[in-house]
Amino acid sequence: MSEENKVIPELRFPEFKDEGEWEEKTLDEVATFLKGKGISKSDIVEKGILPCIRYGQLYTHYKETINEVISYTNAPAEDLILSQINDVIIPSSGETKEDIATASCVMKAGIALGGDLNIIRSNTDGIFLSYYLSNAKKKEISKMAQGISVVHLYSSQLKNLKIQIPSKAEQQKIASCLSSLDVIITAHSQKLELLKEHKKSLMQNLFPQEGETVPQYRFPEFVNDGDWKEKKLGELSEIGRGKSKHRPRDATFLYGGKYPFVQTGDIKKAALYLTEYNQTYSEEGLKQSKLWNEGTLCITIAANIAETAILKIKACFPDSIIGLVPNNDVADGLFIKYLFDEYKSQIQNLSQGVAQDNLNQEKLLQIKFLFPTLSEQKKIASCLSSLDELIAAQADKIDQLKLHKKGLMQALFPKMDE
Repeated sequence: MSEENKVIPELRFPEFKDEGEWEEKTLDEVATFLKGKGISKSDIVEKGILPCIRYGQLYTHYKETINEVISYTNAPAEDLILSQINDVIIPSSGETKEDIATASCVMKAGIALGGDLNIIRSNTDGIFLSYYLSNAKKKEISKMAQGISVVHLYSSQLKNLKIQIPSKAEQQKIASCLSSLDVIITAHSQKLELLKEHKKSLMQNLFPQEGETVPQYRFPEFVNDGDWKEKKLGELSEIGRGKSKHRPRDATFLYGGKYPFVQTGDIKKAALYLTEYNQTYSEEGLKQSKLWNEGTLCITIAANIAETAILKIKACFPDSIIGLVPNNDVADGLFIKYLFDEYKSQIQNLSQGVAQDNLNQEKLLQIKFLFPTLSEQKKIASCLSSLDELIAAQADKIDQLKLHKKGLMQALFPKMDE
């Protein structure tokens, strides 16, 4: 094989540094190809006898390695294509060209592989191959896919894909490294979900449920404080609607200045405090709007109904957002934010319209909520915000691990000129 067809990765494990360059082949030279068969949604049963994989699950559930399956069928095994250990599967149809370039290695034999799955069967380490195809070769595979509304990827196209492969031992080392990192990411992701579930359960216990005037759980110092009192938001805060007076709203001279212009999508993305935004107002934009202070609770009343976030910056926003400024002598803004989170579905029900859901300021002012004393509000808010800090830290840890994985894959697989 010519020198130009041999490459090495940027990062190599010490024991393979003297092994020379990876060898280039076509996928057809190292694998045989099969096509999955059958298994519609109606074939999936909760207590089926035969484990199975449908192509859509590669997008929604499975990663590069499949050790356990989530679906079962009672379809006759003799009518289906069953997996062998080390099979690599790639969807043969999907919604986008990028999504279709998704490979997974099946680590169990006897799993029924549904239609719209390309099956790659080879002596190459399957886990190595799935990471390699899903990442280093993702762009090339995406370019092979055909179609617009529905994208197709055929085995005849995959057969011609040029791949670079090291020795079997190095394949296994890379596969072990990346799959071990994925195990860590999965464990941290599960911890994150547990934290979110804990918060959900805690909120249900810290706020009174329907028909009740006290929560199920109270901190010891508030047990004898009696019932929470029913109050309207207007009794505890100043409420106003955002402003964007100029028409047309997309006039270019309104934008591009130094004043943050927060929109409903920004609030939906914010977890608790809002610091990030995608648009700014110019001086002219500010003149036809209003600059709200840090600490304002933003409440969406159109598009994404009852999403909330607390401003950590001074910002403008349009009339699809209401600003709530609590009276600090009687109300805690963070508590009100959590109050909205807990009763979001009930608030959204009040906004249902014929053409489009909308929660106007008048409706919002008429809603009655149960409030405890200011001290208890602050205690609840402090408890939940501490938990939110743990959730944010855990999510950040997962993001850092995923970033590390991405960088590791870029270094462990050779870079090829396009």
